[in-house]
Amino acid sequence: MRETAERNNSLLCIGLDPDPDKLPAGVSIARFNRAIVEATSDLVCAYKPNLAFYEAHG
Repeated sequence: MRETAERNNSLLCIGLDPDPDKLPAGVSIARFNRAIVEATSDLVCAYKPNLAFYEAHG
């Protein structure tokens, strides 16, 4: 993580626990999160999936 923080000059961590009711129609949580990661991978140093969120959604 330190290497990524230095490379991206960022300490930003993005939480990956979207509200399923606010996702675009027909877009899965996995696809939505993948798009977030692809769009921000050069801007952040880490991603934080919320285990309880994913356990609740199987």
